[in-house]
Amino acid sequence: MPLLAVFCWSLARSGYAQTQAEPTLAKQLASLTEAMARTQAQVERSQRELQDMRKQLTALQALAVQSGSSPSTIESILEPSPSSFPTPAPAPEPSIAMDDLRERQAVIESEIKTHEQTKVESESKYPVKITGLLLINGFVNTRQVDSAATPTLAIGGPGSTGASVRQTVLGFSARGPHLFGATSYADLNVDFDGSPQSPASTSSYTGYNASSATLLRLRTAHAGIEWQHTRAYFELDRPILSPDTPTSLTAVAQPALAWSGNLWTWNPQLGVTQNLPIRASTVRLQGALIDVGDAPSSVVTTSGATGSTPATGAERSRWPGMEARISLLGSKDDEGSHLGFGGYFSPHLDPTGGRFDAWAGTLDTKLVLPRHLSFTGSFYRGAAIGGLGAGAFKDFGYSASTTSGAYYFQPYDDVGGWGQLKEKLSQRLELNAAFGLDNVFAGQLRPYAVPNGTSYQNLARNRTYTGNVIYSPSAYLLFSIEYRHIESSPVTGLPVGSNVIGLGAGYKF
Repeated sequence: MPLLAVFCWSLARSGYAQTQAEPTLAKQLASLTEAMARTQAQVERSQRELQDMRKQLTALQALAVQSGSSPSTIESILEPSPSSFPTPAPAPEPSIAMDDLRERQAVIESEIKTHEQTKVESESKYPVKITGLLLINGFVNTRQVDSAATPTLAIGGPGSTGASVRQTVLGFSARGPHLFGATSYADLNVDFDGSPQSPASTSSYTGYNASSATLLRLRTAHAGIEWQHTRAYFELDRPILSPDTPTSLTAVAQPALAWSGNLWTWNPQLGVTQNLPIRASTVRLQGALIDVGDAPSSVVTTSGATGSTPATGAERSRWPGMEARISLLGSKDDEGSHLGFGGYFSPHLDPTGGRFDAWAGTLDTKLVLPRHLSFTGSFYRGAAIGGLGAGAFKDFGYSASTTSGAYYFQPYDDVGGWGQLKEKLSQRLELNAAFGLDNVFAGQLRPYAVPNGTSYQNLARNRTYTGNVIYSPSAYLLFSIEYRHIESSPVTGLPVGSNVIGLGAGYKF
């Protein structure tokens, strides 16, 4: 008690002259002793609370381990690094220590609530995550188009105005067990833009209550195992030749610039990806087998059971399609610049048994530019690539002999592509402008033009100009206004155009 000794020594030196001050000094000494006792009690209480907190953290760590979280993730949540908090003063006030404890406890409780919200029970006991985009879009088409809510082709006639929620997307994703030193994953996405199974049976009414209306539609699916630099997978998705897509909130059921230079169709693929890190860049090698579907206007039924689902031209050949891509990534992820070259080959049989080969060569790029700008584009040259989303909705043209009745087929050469300029003004606001073109060689198409035929059969060129503004006031809300001009040119006759104004509002979950 050095302080008490000082007081006693001072009292002894003062003598009788300070006898009248003794009551005052005694009160101060008692007050100081009481304050020291309170401080000691607060320190002891803080130590007990710290011990209780450590017990809670230990229990939480055991719970997180049982749920499948990795040790590094648990440590990052439960054991904040010393640099995450300011260094305490040599003798902190008890109130400051208590505030620090309360703050840490609030952070831990928030993490527990987040963990409970994102955990979905599954049969495999591995965590499953539900994602989605509830999308409402309104549209105004100044001329008739192939699909009012999701137009890709102008066909002439009166316009239309309306609204739809059928572009809403629902997804499921999961992380599974480790296999051969790799992590496994799977995801599935659906929307509600399906078509009726039998259009003829719904000619009088095509609303949501039609008995044959199939609204739920499978979009994409992925499953695979992934090592640090290698990935083996099965997926239903766009071809690996076309990794990018234009940005749009009003063209989701069919991506922006579909059938106008964007190779987008979702086909089954089985492939492998290998990344080769080279300093700050990465060389990516990709190869896959692909089962390509028929283009919308390339289905010709010459025989077979009525009502059956015929095999596609690629399936009748009994050989899978093949695709490969090599690319250079400017960084170790997909967010930076890249440059890629791809190739595609798939043997086909036409409905009469004649063989033709579908092929394509592609170039894709993304360039991150100054002033928050970026340019993304994809370009192709090929033949019979309607199954990939090109070829003016078809792989080939056909005609029947007036004497023998035999069919004659001509695979169409095709060239096209798209480009988009994006300006990200902030994390919440971005501007996009894009142009796409798909062009079948008119010299090949003209001999097979069908008088009074459908817009798809005689279409030689389809191009689209588009621009949009997307605003996101929060991480979960999206709003957009978009303008599109679609111009479709038949091989004979004048081109037909339509202006499309779209409004979109989405909620991400």
